[in-house]
Amino acid sequence: MTYQLLLGDYAYSSWSLRGWLLFEKFGLSRAQTMVDFSDKSVGEQLAQFAPARTVPTMITPEGAVVSDSLAIGEELASRHPEAGFWPSEPKARATARSLAAEMHSGFMALRSDCPMNLRLSYQDAAPSDAVRDDLARLEIIWSHARDTCAPTGPWLCGDYSVADAMFAPVAARIAGYNLPVGPEAQSYVAAHLADPAFRRWRAMGMVHGATLPWYAKDFETRPWPGPDAMNATPVETGPAENATCPYSGKPSTHFLQIDGRTFGMCNAFCRDKTVADPEAWPAFMALL
Repeated sequence: MTYQLLLGDYAYSSWSLRGWLLFEKFGLSRAQTMVDFSDKSVGEQLAQFAPARTVPTMITPEGAVVSDSLAIGEELASRHPEAGFWPSEPKARATARSLAAEMHSGFMALRSDCPMNLRLSYQDAAPSDAVRDDLARLEIIWSHARDTCAPTGPWLCGDYSVADAMFAPVAARIAGYNLPVGPEAQSYVAAHLADPAFRRWRAMGMVHGATLPWYAKDFETRPWPGPDAMNATPVETGPAENATCPYSGKPSTHFLQIDGRTFGMCNAFCRDKTVADPEAWPAFMALL
């Protein structure tokens, strides 16, 4: 038996992104169940997993129901100490835990005014004073973390940790709403946008589920500020260079073209998530 992970919409569920990253970035297997944000309430869809009522929710191999991203992170860290969910050095670990907890409980203006929407980016979202105050606080604690932990890479406290997973949707908000932050914070945002795991989640968000109009804002849009995706297109027929899907190993039935070459996937979702961002998918890039 493995973990079961209950998730919301890829494009809009910021907390689900956090929970998913805690498995994806640290190499833990899971079975996933998606909740439809366009249908009945999340709580009703989770009734069979009581007492869960929010996403993400993790169900452990023994059947414990763990809701809330931070609780999931702490439980996984306890069960998999070798995975590196928290920094091993005490000062960095304490800093990372403080950052994660503040994200968990704070930044209400940013979260309320700028709901995560990975399908759009805006030229100018006219942030309120309260949102600007949240951004100023983010810059303070991110700078403090880097000064305290002196990481050599892009993440806050050394290697990627629970703290970085907690801030991934914040990076998506800053990018999506083109919010004003300084160069150091922009570099941290760019690291998230370029992270292959984040790119995989966004690619799925671009093609899975309906576009939900209540997440859209009345601002001028702009191209997504992350790395440009390779140009790939879906096509109706093969033949494909590969007989089986690079993700599932099942027969190729849905096709895409890239650089004049044709590849096959086992279903429309596998094809479309690859078309959305081919470089996000190592299994596909190995074929290419």
